Amino acid sequence: MPVSELASHECIPCKGGVPPLEEVAIDFLHTELGDAWQVVENHHLVREFEFKGYAPAVSFTNVVAGIAETQNHHPDILLTWGKVSVTIWTHKIDGLTESDFYFAAKVEEAYTKES
Repeated sequence: MPVSELASHECIPCKGGVPPLEEVAIDFLHTELGDAWQVVENHHLVREFEFKGYAPAVSFTNVVAGIAETQNHHPDILLTWGKVSVTIWTHKIDGLTESDFYFAAKVEEAYTKES
């Protein structure tokens, strides 16, 4: 499943009561997403995006915020000069779901369009 296929899925809001993905599923989805994203302790996804200045980083932050609102899936975003760090996990279950990978793929596609 290439990144574009992951990105084609809609995020499904988690209501809790389901277990986080197991390591085998995380490894599979991470392979599809690509190595630019780090899986940290099988708990969350992290990716740092680089830009040539503050304004482009702010612009990308706004794009990610737009995706978040559309998908009802809200990552942690850290904006610094020329960099945006995005951290994703499903808070209700304190771990990763398939939707976290779908969201990451949508962000990845947006970055590809921006750069």
